[in-house]
Amino acid sequence: MAGIEVGVAAVLVLLDLLVPSLVLLAMAGLSLALRRTGPASLGLVRPGRPWRLAGEMLVAAAVLALVDVGLVIPALEHVTGERQDTSGFAELQGNLALLAVLLVLSWTLAAFAEEAAFRGYLLTRTVEALGGARWAMPAAILATAVLFAAIHTEQGAVGVVTAGFDGAVLGGLRWWKGTVWAPVLAHGFDNTIGFVAFFLVGPVGGLW
Repeated sequence: MAGIEVGVAAVLVLLDLLVPSLVLLAMAGLSLALRRTGPASLGLVRPGRPWRLAGEMLVAAAVLALVDVGLVIPALEHVTGERQDTSGFAELQGNLALLAVLLVLSWTLAAFAEEAAFRGYLLTRTVEALGGARWAMPAAILATAVLFAAIHTEQGAVGVVTAGFDGAVLGGLRWWKGTVWAPVLAHGFDNTIGFVAFFLVGPVGGLW
């Protein structure tokens, strides 16, 4: 059953129907109902020290943001000859109202919905489909990172590969901490850093 779920989910993500993360969450709800289990089975478990986890994920997000702009994005820009497409946020610089809206959306539709969908539901079901072998989790992290990258095509090739890299890191954080709340927090903090930087200085591409 898990293999069928993963296959259907992958097709829906690649077709980019509606909002993929919300479609996956709908599938997750149906899956949990049929299995008669709760969200905890998908990794949505309360961490033992939530404030400590938040602090750790803030540091992780800051490091990830620095790696992205200091290494990943500039390397990709040099290889592809393209720049990351951030035109969708062209009105953000100096626009406090838009910043507030984007921060709300980044913590709900992006951080929570995407992480619950990709690092919660899809990652868990992929591990199950692979039989739970020792290599299943790393393989599932890579597979879900590829699908996560596929929903960022509006940012061009650089944005897609960067999203894939970030997705792999977020999957690793879920594996390390044993809870989806780890990548939720890291994703939210990473987006917050990016949006605030864009609000203050405009588009921030690779540093070299």
